[in-house]
Amino acid sequence: MSTFLLEIVTPERLVYSGEVTGIIAKSVEGDLGVLPGHISMVAPLQIGPLTVKHDGKRSHIAVHGGFLEVRREKVVVLAESAELPESIDVDRARAAKERAEMRIESSKTHQDEVDFRRAELALKRAMTRIDVTTTDLGSR
Repeated sequence: MSTFLLEIVTPERLVYSGEVTGIIAKSVEGDLGVLPGHISMVAPLQIGPLTVKHDGKRSHIAVHGGFLEVRREKVVVLAESAELPESIDVDRARAAKERAEMRIESSKTHQDEVDFRRAELALKRAMTRIDVTTTDLGSR
C-alpha cells in the first residue's frame, strides 16, 4: 500500500513524523482527506482532530489551527499547537472546557464580542483535546 510522509510541526517542536496511508483534517472549508498522490495544495486548518491512518489503524492528534501543505511525497501540517493523545491531561481539558463555557455565558450577558470569541476558541481546543483522548482509547 502506498504511503507518504506526514510531519506535524509547531513553533516549538516536531510533534509527529511518520509514514501514513492517509489523513483527514478539519480545514476551514470542511473535512479534507489526503491520500498518496494527492494534488499539491495548501489549506488553512481550524481547531479539530487530525485523523491519521497507518498500519491499518486510525489515530488522532489534536491540532489547534494552522496550515496543511500537500507536496508530492509529503504532507506538512504547520500548526499553532498540536498534541498527541498521550500528552493530553484529560482532567485539565475538562476543567478548561467548563471555564470556557462559563465565560461564554458571561460574555453573552455582557455583550463582550472579543471575550466571547476567545472563550469559544478555548472551548473548541478543550473539546478537541477531550475528543482525541476518548476516540483513541477505543483504538488502542
